[in-house]
Amino acid sequence: MYLQGRDPHFRRVRKKSNPYRVLALVVLIVFFITLLTSIGKGDVQPLFLPTPTPTRTSDSFVNEGKSHFDAGNLEAAINALKRAALLDPDNSEIFAELARIQTYSSALSTTDADRSQRLAEALESIDRAKEIDPENSDVLAIRAFVLDWNANPFLVDAATEEDLLNRAEAEALMALQIDSTNTLALAYYAEVLVSQKKWNQAYQYIQQAVERDPNLMDVHRIMAFTYETLGEYNLSIQSYKQAIEIMPNYTYLYIAVGRIYRHLQLYDQALENFARAANLNQQLGIKDPTPYLAIANTYAQDGEFFAAALNVQQALSFTPANPSVYGQLGVIYHKSRNYEGAIPALQCSIEGCSAEVSCEVRKCNPEVDPMVSVEGLPLSGSTIVNYFTYGSVLAGLHRQGDDKCDRAMVIFTQIRDKYAEDPTVMSIVRAGEEICSYSMGLMYQDETGDDAVDDDAADNETDELQTEQSTSEAPEE
Repeated sequence: MYLQGRDPHFRRVRKKSNPYRVLALVVLIVFFITLLTSIGKGDVQPLFLPTPTPTRTSDSFVNEGKSHFDAGNLEAAINALKRAALLDPDNSEIFAELARIQTYSSALSTTDADRSQRLAEALESIDRAKEIDPENSDVLAIRAFVLDWNANPFLVDAATEEDLLNRAEAEALMALQIDSTNTLALAYYAEVLVSQKKWNQAYQYIQQAVERDPNLMDVHRIMAFTYETLGEYNLSIQSYKQAIEIMPNYTYLYIAVGRIYRHLQLYDQALENFARAANLNQQLGIKDPTPYLAIANTYAQDGEFFAAALNVQQALSFTPANPSVYGQLGVIYHKSRNYEGAIPALQCSIEGCSAEVSCEVRKCNPEVDPMVSVEGLPLSGSTIVNYFTYGSVLAGLHRQGDDKCDRAMVIFTQIRDKYAEDPTVMSIVRAGEEICSYSMGLMYQDETGDDAVDDDAADNETDELQTEQSTSEAPEE
């Protein structure tokens, strides 16, 4: 069918816009923009995130620290208490307990530098506690304890030692003046008195502390220390065992008992206690070389040098950059007459050594084990044995054309400058110097034909030197 007229047009009829719909869209757009901006700033968290972990309180970290200390993990205890102190920086008790554990942990350090650093940290913590609460008897008592351990004669000179002990005594007396029933103040005061060589007075105070509260580890430890100083070794062992019953996971106590047994030449009992300390650390995943060094020194004292060296090697696997451990290995090698092996070990301890030399001493696998250089230790009361042993071995092994005597004389000069008044040390130094003088005189004879000291005399001098040094104990671990 055909329709005449205009062609049809197809057009969409426009509807009028709804103002309410436009307004709703605008509101939604603004809302989503605001939401996205807040999420980006962190003011609003996205949906379906995990439920946030509740914020821990300082008390939670304090309890964690005490649990770690009871378990024997002192480093974990220190870290927990540090976090507690951050949350509650005006709590003197937290800083005091932190200082106490830091001080105890210093006993497990293997170098003077590490021990000094930890004791300095403890002093800083207890100073903060006293600043917060200067009349707290517990704080003052612990400060006496910290000052006393800082007065270690291997770490400070005589004048500093005396000053620290006088300050420790004053803190303990003030703690008792504030609270005469404070058992810890009595015990720590007794420990200070032992350090001041006031043994009778110390014994009276520690007896009072034991009678007041026999359930404190510190009290029995200090009683044991007092007996040990007085030479009452059996009573000392009994007191240490009482401390162990209260705190069976603190390895320092086993090592202290083991040392007394070793002093009494009861090597099996000594090794048993050192092994218990090593096993405790193994259970906790703590790589502490101290028990293995104690075991090594016990074997060395009993003449079992091969077993001693194996245990020092184990200690080195835990602390491959520790110069003190290299020194103990070198001394053991010297006692076993492995002089060639003693030289690089003692070099690492005294002069420092490269990663390659340290790896050689450790008998490590460069593809698996850490390659670390070692920084040498300065001459001190705890390293003097390493120094005169190193100088003596260099002198004894000197041959024409090498520099061993030159190196030995440098070591002997350092010892002379610091220990000229020590007759035992200087007798060893003089023997080493005479060996080098003989060796250099022999070299001169080879060139000029002049007479020199005969070989037998030099050998006898070397034997005397070795005899003197073989009776010297390596530094306490």
